Amino acid sequence: MSDPAGSPRIALSGSAGVGKTTLGGALADHLGVPFIEEGMRARLEAGLDLHTLDSDQHRALIEELFDEFWASPATTNGYIADRSPIDFLAFWLYYGFAADPGATARFAARCDAAMAHVDAIVILPWGVIPLAEDGIRTANPWRQLHFQSLVEGLLGRRAAPGQVHRLPDDVTDPAARITWVKAAAGIAAPQPIAG
Repeated sequence: MSDPAGSPRIALSGSAGVGKTTLGGALADHLGVPFIEEGMRARLEAGLDLHTLDSDQHRALIEELFDEFWASPATTNGYIADRSPIDFLAFWLYYGFAADPGATARFAARCDAAMAHVDAIVILPWGVIPLAEDGIRTANPWRQLHFQSLVEGLLGRRAAPGQVHRLPDDVTDPAARITWVKAAAGIAAPQPIAG
């Protein structure tokens, strides 16, 4: 399952506001691998209003985001990603697209297949970092807990044994988070953290 070149393939998971992008960028810099960001935030910052999409358009957007992220050649080599494949299945279910069982089964199979390109998934804890109102994501902690619970449950059922690691609530210092993720992912020889 690991990258033949030896570079780690690590996906971060969790609701908005748990620190995936901050940790992911720092960890990618530290390890010298690409950081793959999920594309929804860029679309929202560019003016996309999800409320203007009908159900079919919203569902197509989730598939498009998945394809951009997990069908990319970058996901076959070492990387840090700020979403796991199962996060996209969680979005699909969270937004109510399970009413179409056939389409849901097909999308779930695609998400499961992409899990073969991930060596370790780290779930960042909900509620540790205060949610900030940034005009992009909701600062409602209960909506974020709803998504967090859904993605944690799906990862518990769909990930391979030993593939998922839960970052402890008390590991909040950025350098300590990098050290913890490296240890969980089995990355030897810690390097000094620049900065």
